Amino acid sequence: MNKNNNPLWTRDFTIITAGSVVSMFGNAMSGFAMSLMVLDISESTLLYAIYIAMYTVPQLFTPIISGALLDRYSRKKTIYTLDFISAGMYLAMAGLLATGWFSFPAFAAYCFLLGSIESAYMVAYDSFYPLLISEGNYQKAYSIASMLETTSAVMVPVSAFLYRGIGIAPLLAANSVCFLIAAIMETRIETDEEYIDLQKKTADSGSGIIRQAIADTKEGFEYLRSEKGLLAVAAYFAVIAITGGVSNVITLPYFKGSFNNGEYIYMLVWGCSLVGRAAGGGVHYKTVIPARRRYIIALVVYVLNALNEGFYLFFPIPVMMVLCFLIGLGGVTSYTIRISATQSYVPDEKKGRFNGAFNMLFMVGALIGELIGGVGTQVISERMVLMIAMIFNAVMAVVIIGGCKDSVSYIYNREN
Repeated sequence: MNKNNNPLWTRDFTIITAGSVVSMFGNAMSGFAMSLMVLDISESTLLYAIYIAMYTVPQLFTPIISGALLDRYSRKKTIYTLDFISAGMYLAMAGLLATGWFSFPAFAAYCFLLGSIESAYMVAYDSFYPLLISEGNYQKAYSIASMLETTSAVMVPVSAFLYRGIGIAPLLAANSVCFLIAAIMETRIETDEEYIDLQKKTADSGSGIIRQAIADTKEGFEYLRSEKGLLAVAAYFAVIAITGGVSNVITLPYFKGSFNNGEYIYMLVWGCSLVGRAAGGGVHYKTVIPARRRYIIALVVYVLNALNEGFYLFFPIPVMMVLCFLIGLGGVTSYTIRISATQSYVPDEKKGRFNGAFNMLFMVGALIGELIGGVGTQVISERMVLMIAMIFNAVMAVVIIGGCKDSVSYIYNREN
């Protein structure tokens, strides 16, 4: 039973949540349509891979740079400024594509800019969002964030339908409007960013912005190394990213190659994980997990989720659907415990650097996993590659999270 009497739905929390709904749905709709457009125009897997890479590569280094800077400058201003810029970029591209113009090199550069903006935005958002949560409501707040992210996935099939019906330009224009609305809403947030004044006291007045950013980045990694619990969590989630990258490379090709209309079976099976995440988010919004049990629940979920995903491809489709539902349910549980615990634990003036380092490690892990998955399938079957990767995941959960029980449980089992 949650005895906290502080309201979650404050004015600022309501604004950031409403803005997230608008921008998430618009971005989900336009992002999938852009992928379809690149495949339709280029008819090349190589060019499609380049398009994906141009969006992903800036996410390797932008989080570190932006994370350091965002501990000294306004995260709120960064969020709405980037949303205004995104609105302009989507509107400009919509106008160009409406004329029939298309240049792959120019579009690739455009995607590189979008990836940079998205990466910096996520660090700013992840570091600012906790400041808008009232004391005692972290679990409920992050359960809402998880449900919104899950619900936005319904725009993927909608995007495919609209893209075939009206084309790409109207979808990009609609996304531009979504970003504009979100940015205007975000300018109305009133929460003070007290960490800026704290950081001004530690800034070197003789250093330029680049030198200060380098110094702050180094300090961020030193802080992570000094916190054994946070370091263990970051290390294990780098493992999750690696094995998730393996899964991303393997899963859709396996379904397409193993079943007639395999892409639809893939959507059906993994749609169950979205149902599981939505159900889990609703449970966590209504029922707060007792603080003393969060660590052990998280560890059990890490192991079970890894084993479920490692073996589900060996079962009939109905069993796959059940296991994917459990994966989704476990995923939102581990997400809610981990992010509410770490974001309430890290000091406000260090959140940007922590989130930047965490996001960079996660992206590096994901790219390594995608490479491992692609190479591994040249030697053994997709199912065996995934099984080996996920058994490794489960073992690392026990070794890293279980081996650092005192440090991790201190963070996870705190009241937040």
